[in-house]
Amino acid sequence: MLSYRHSFHAGNFADVLKHLVLIRILEHLSKKDKPFCCIDTHAGPGQYALDEGYALTNREFENGISKLWRRDDLPECVARYVNIIKQFNNSDQLTRYPGSPLIIKQLLRTQDRLFLYELHSMEITLLTAVINKNRRIKAFHADGLQSCIGLLPPNERRGLVLIDPSYEIKSDYTQVAEALIKMHKRFAGGVYALWYPVVERSRIQELEQNIQAGGIKNVQLFELGIKADTSLHGMTSSGMIVVNPPWTLTIDMQQALPVLAKILGNNGEGFYRIHELVGE
Repeated sequence: MLSYRHSFHAGNFADVLKHLVLIRILEHLSKKDKPFCCIDTHAGPGQYALDEGYALTNREFENGISKLWRRDDLPECVARYVNIIKQFNNSDQLTRYPGSPLIIKQLLRTQDRLFLYELHSMEITLLTAVINKNRRIKAFHADGLQSCIGLLPPNERRGLVLIDPSYEIKSDYTQVAEALIKMHKRFAGGVYALWYPVVERSRIQELEQNIQAGGIKNVQLFELGIKADTSLHGMTSSGMIVVNPPWTLTIDMQQALPVLAKILGNNGEGFYRIHELVGE
């Protein structure tokens, strides 16, 4: 939907999980000298101000990155995530939060490529300015969920596809599963990271079932919640479904998620899930 603006939610607990997983996958891909290709299907504007504008409406970052900003007792992988976010701030004050395009750009090597998709007309303008004519990065004003399939398999034969739609309409839950299955058929060896929000648990259960029935192997699920599921409006947890995850990712999440659930949970209600959705 073209009305969605992630700026309202930048740096919240869902971003913490999403970007933690993203960083760990990219760092694993970088361990080999061979180049890789990264695709971001819903890139957004690239960066967000936390001290002005939309982010101050609900101040969701206060229950996300803000709670981790000055801690020195975090697991190594979480501390690494926080340190990367700090690189986008000019002082020890948290005023800026990078979107996934800038996080990926930060970890991109000279031999790697990045393709960004954004459908919102204002967001694509901001995104294009942020990437600043980098020859390794291309941004497209298009629906990434469908358009990126034409890039698969990439010439590098190694890569990550980050799928992060808004889920503003209910059909998104079905469409992301269908798109993921199509992508995997074209590029079975790729890593796919699909983010989802938990607003209605039944929709997530259906999403999981659709992926399980799609013929994809080696799928892990990592979920972080700040309070128990509810019938009331609002996101209570979010998750990442990862196809072909690095073998170290589950170990990282076993260390990170219990700590994050405790720090970010509301009144002791934080929880997490680590689940093998489909075996190898």
